[in-house]
Amino acid sequence: MEVQTMKVHAYDRLSELKAFDDSKSGVKGLVDAGVTKIPRFFINDNDMPGSEPCNFNSEAIFPVIDLSGMHHAANRAGIVSRVKEACEKWGFFQIINHEMPLRVMDEMIAGVRRFHEQDAEVKKKYYGRDVTKKFQYNSNFDLYKTRAAMWRDTITCVMAPHPPDPQELPDVCRDIMFEYSKHVMRVGHTVYELLSEALGLNPSYLRDIGCIESNFIVGHYSPACPEPELTFGIRSHVDFGLLTILLQDQIGGLQVLHQNQWVDVSPLPGSLIINVGDFIQLISNDKFKSVKHRALSKRVGPRISVGVFIKPYYADGDNLRVYGPIKELLTEEEPAIYRETTYKDYERFYFANCDDGTTKLPYFRLGT
Repeated sequence: MEVQTMKVHAYDRLSELKAFDDSKSGVKGLVDAGVTKIPRFFINDNDMPGSEPCNFNSEAIFPVIDLSGMHHAANRAGIVSRVKEACEKWGFFQIINHEMPLRVMDEMIAGVRRFHEQDAEVKKKYYGRDVTKKFQYNSNFDLYKTRAAMWRDTITCVMAPHPPDPQELPDVCRDIMFEYSKHVMRVGHTVYELLSEALGLNPSYLRDIGCIESNFIVGHYSPACPEPELTFGIRSHVDFGLLTILLQDQIGGLQVLHQNQWVDVSPLPGSLIINVGDFIQLISNDKFKSVKHRALSKRVGPRISVGVFIKPYYADGDNLRVYGPIKELLTEEEPAIYRETTYKDYERFYFANCDDGTTKLPYFRLGT
């Protein structure tokens, strides 16, 4: 009797993952099919949204920084000071009056939505896990590695330094992806200047060491979830790279871990969210902090967000730049904490060990 019961309840996770992946329809396909219970491989047993050990803080005020007037010395000094404080205490901040047109931001959200909501048969030709392709659509890039899948589908595209052939991008979002990439790189230049100054360096410092050579666009689509208490839109994680510029719609759901408490990042029309990643923490020698964040699943949706990772460029065979704690920031009292590495080696190490979303900085600490 016990043997029969075990057979009835046996769970072949790999087969279910493969069936889901082979459908090429993603989470949107499950919702369109009318599921009322999420598949078991989405259930996050180890970190339930409603049972995490960290408290929720509804009183903390997430930093919002107004960039208007930043070209005037007096205003700029105040902006740099606020950026410095946000990077030291939060690892995140929200910017307004950043000069990206609202029309472009709204159309980028709409473009992601159009792609994910078009006919399933049209989408399927883009579905895959071949990382050499410039444009790709799939559900959970790490589907076969993590303990629990996330309730979201995603499109990705490498836009710089070598833009894709326009014909590689779908009609429904092609034009806006090129336009958004152009505008977001301008914002990236501005933010990198402010980060450089906040570290006490020349405004061009981070640009000059190659931090703004490449951009990678990620468009997430999280449909309404029938059991949002069991899964995440994006699980708790830290960003591995340098700088992420995030655009989110008005659904909300993003939370940042601040002083061991989760804080909502409420949608603010016309704003962009800035996140410094682990590699900024490494080169700043722990002056700036990379922190955990996540996106909750919701019964309403879809939630749409667009992240752009702005980072160094590398390719096989390149003479690769070596990064470490910036020497101008080091003193006898504050020596280097991390060893030097190429960005390529750092990023590859992260993706080889990214199944739990935790920081990989300890591996790069001196003496380990």
